Amino acid sequence: MLLVSRLFTFVRNKQKLKNMKILTRQSILQHRPTLISSIGFGVLRKLGPKRWFSAHSEEPELKELMEYMDSLKNYEKVGVPKGAGTDSDDGFDLGRMRRLMERLGNPQAQFKAVHIAGTKGKGSTAAFLSNILRVEGYSVGCYSSPHIQTIRERISLGRFGEPVSAKTLNCLFLQIKKILDQAMKHENGHISHFEIFTAMAFTLFARENVDIAVIEAGLGGARDATNIISSSGLAASVITTIGEEHLAALGGSLESIAMAKSGIIKHGCPLVLGGPFLPHIECILRDKALSMSSPVVSASDAGNQSTIKGISRMNGRPYQSCDLVIQIERDFKLFLELLDVKLCMLGSHQHQNAATATCAALCLRNLAHTKESANALVKRIKMTFGVAPLALVVAMASDKDHIGFAREFLSGGELEAVLLTEGDIAGGKS
Repeated sequence: MLLVSRLFTFVRNKQKLKNMKILTRQSILQHRPTLISSIGFGVLRKLGPKRWFSAHSEEPELKELMEYMDSLKNYEKVGVPKGAGTDSDDGFDLGRMRRLMERLGNPQAQFKAVHIAGTKGKGSTAAFLSNILRVEGYSVGCYSSPHIQTIRERISLGRFGEPVSAKTLNCLFLQIKKILDQAMKHENGHISHFEIFTAMAFTLFARENVDIAVIEAGLGGARDATNIISSSGLAASVITTIGEEHLAALGGSLESIAMAKSGIIKHGCPLVLGGPFLPHIECILRDKALSMSSPVVSASDAGNQSTIKGISRMNGRPYQSCDLVIQIERDFKLFLELLDVKLCMLGSHQHQNAATATCAALCLRNLAHTKESANALVKRIKMTFGVAPLALVVAMASDKDHIGFAREFLSGGELEAVLLTEGDIAGGKS
């Protein structure tokens, strides 16, 4: 029942593997291939000279929300102030975001999250990871930015990762508007467009009772509005790449950018590195992880032998056929071999992003014995097999939530048999 073992089972089935599609950031983007460059997700929200898409005319149901959002300071449009993303006196006030979330009941404490930062590749990595988790039967919320046509693209939910519906988003806005108005008054109107929408996304994930949320940082990491997730709520941090982007906002050097993005590393939580990084930049990230007692998994580890075998077409669309071989020896011992994986997003950088997402998925294997994961598995079994007889083979360490796990399965229907196994763990059988 571990995530990794179910992933093994999934990829060994060649027919399922043939149908496996790790898709673009939102399924809506599949139908707009001409708008998406194969170089990644550095896509501006404008598609032509001075043309900005708006929900005003295309989605009248969001008119009130969009008018409210347009009244807020939007740093994506006006530019980010110097030093705003650094963990310094010039940085964004994360306390303001925490006060807003407290007014909303701290919804970010009600779900586990994977937090992804990086100069490039974080959106693609978030998409890959979200789809891996959805295929495994988990209820996943994904938050990313920017958007192309509608702000709804930033929040995806559901089995297929669809953008949140206009109706759901509008209902949420109307329900919390009074709280937002109070917070805005208390902060003298200084809450930004990104802060408000991040708060709405986290509130929605809590209300939808997602099993896990995949959160893409907006700018940097340390002072980003998404960086309010505590160590107890963080399943893993991911840093994809470090490059010279937003230099002024992030301190003016690669070293300061690395420091800013390392701000998402939390005490005791795994860190997944994408890369490859310059040696001294990787040292900065690893040193921060060491200071936080956070184990590190690198998708660029020398033991990883991942290759692109060629480009083909399926249903008229190009894809690259890849082998992903993950073999990690440091901190975690991880091994996984995925052969003939079809990636709809092309390029060696997307291959690297897929490897990074796979490493992150492997790091989440210890979440698979929670009652939430059991609930997700019960739903998947019901959906796939209906009322077929069910025999359960269980192997769980002594520190897992046995009662919660069992309760979810027993509430899901009749079990024909339960087989319990034991193995050598930490020097004993338990």
